Amino acid sequence: MKAKLSHRMCGVVLGAALCLQASAAMAAIVKTDNLASQHQTATEKSRVQSFVDRAEVQDKLKALGVDQSLVKARVAAMTDQEAHALAQRIDSMPAGGTLNNNDLILILLIVILVLVI
Repeated sequence: MKAKLSHRMCGVVLGAALCLQASAAMAAIVKTDNLASQHQTATEKSRVQSFVDRAEVQDKLKALGVDQSLVKARVAAMTDQEAHALAQRIDSMPAGGTLNNNDLILILLIVILVLVI
């Protein structure tokens, strides 16, 4: 009887071990280009998101009636090409803005007044 119980216990343990066996691991060669493009896309999306998180941009979006959660969802759903194009546009924008003719005239008037006084 003891041998029968021991035999059944071994069968249960063996069955449990076979059922709990880990699945086989898969390995493949990863190309550097694929890895680099994934990293670049993540970087560009984070750059776009940081631009959208700026206070000036949020104020402008609120003025236009755009919800912040919708903006975050749209940035997350961007394709690689869209994120790249928008990140390039953000990078090409002037950091301090541009001066128009009225600004230049005002600066010249101030310089002339300073020189006269």
